[in-house]
Amino acid sequence: MMDPEVSLLLDCAHWSGLLEHQVQVELSDRFNRQTDSLLEQDINQIWTKRLSKETWLFNGAKFRLHSFCLASPENLSCFQSDCGEQQGGETAQHCGDFINGCILQTEDGGGVSQKISQPKHHPGSVLTLRLGLTCYKDYLGTNWSGEVAELRRRGQEEFGDPLALFAQPLGVGAVLCTCDGQVVFIRRSQKVAEAGGLLDIPGGHPEPKAVCERLGEAAGEEQISLVMMQQRPDAVVSELFSSICAEIRDEVNIPLSSLGAPVLMGIALNHTSAGRPSVEFYISCSLSSDEVRTLYWKGGAEANESTDVVFLSTTEVMQLNRSSPLWSELCPSAKGAMLLYQVVKPGEPSKPNREER
Repeated sequence: MMDPEVSLLLDCAHWSGLLEHQVQVELSDRFNRQTDSLLEQDINQIWTKRLSKETWLFNGAKFRLHSFCLASPENLSCFQSDCGEQQGGETAQHCGDFINGCILQTEDGGGVSQKISQPKHHPGSVLTLRLGLTCYKDYLGTNWSGEVAELRRRGQEEFGDPLALFAQPLGVGAVLCTCDGQVVFIRRSQKVAEAGGLLDIPGGHPEPKAVCERLGEAAGEEQISLVMMQQRPDAVVSELFSSICAEIRDEVNIPLSSLGAPVLMGIALNHTSAGRPSVEFYISCSLSSDEVRTLYWKGGAEANESTDVVFLSTTEVMQLNRSSPLWSELCPSAKGAMLLYQVVKPGEPSKPNREER
């Protein structure tokens, strides 16, 4: 089922998804976007033009996904879909080729191995995300640039990485399942910057500023640096997992106490924005779909970002594909999350989350 809008960079089907203690991050300026003076000039011009039309835009710091590493190759070499790129749900056949390497995105959204020094995996950890810093302004000026093809060409030619010049801010999204087996979708407002009017899942970004504040490092968005966080990478992992719960609270108006622990299903790429990555989670909810609907219509902190709440049964979600009438109503982030849900199948009683053996 090929869909040019999305692909899967990583799925964690072998573990039925990963819990927070199974994920770690490596933070370094080496994982930041590459640039030069001409590109910075273009980015500033794009930002100034956008601000003149959309005065509410805000340039916040974001984490940039450079690559990822998986531990324990002996547990992975037989599982072809655990880390290979999957175009629209098609499983790649070369997982074993890059288990020991650093997995970068490529121009078509695939994974390619590059030998970089391996991270020290903490006991029980399976996945290491290599993160730098970027910002929303750089995202608009690169991933949404009219020169995406040229930026890819230059990145490959100058740095051996077609995405080296792109912001690649890391997003988060959630397949939220109620206690009566319904998956929660929200219809995006026509006033939001991307995918207006389409069905989406709750989502957003992990925020570097939130990490700094949690660590007692007060700073403005443009003063945030990785140095502030490098001694406490666990705080970044905590923000990654807690930020998606906060998004559900703010967008759907569900209290945090009604949400289960987030289960990381994998990473999806949105090719309508040059392969922008998003970590997709599965989260169970102790409330019924009727209770969620009532809370949604009472309005949360970000109620203005959507206009309706829609429910599909887990059975219907498992059967969604490109030929389904509803598929064309899904925005790319929702499509990627649905593909991961179908592959990883989290929450099934017969497939409990497996620890690294």
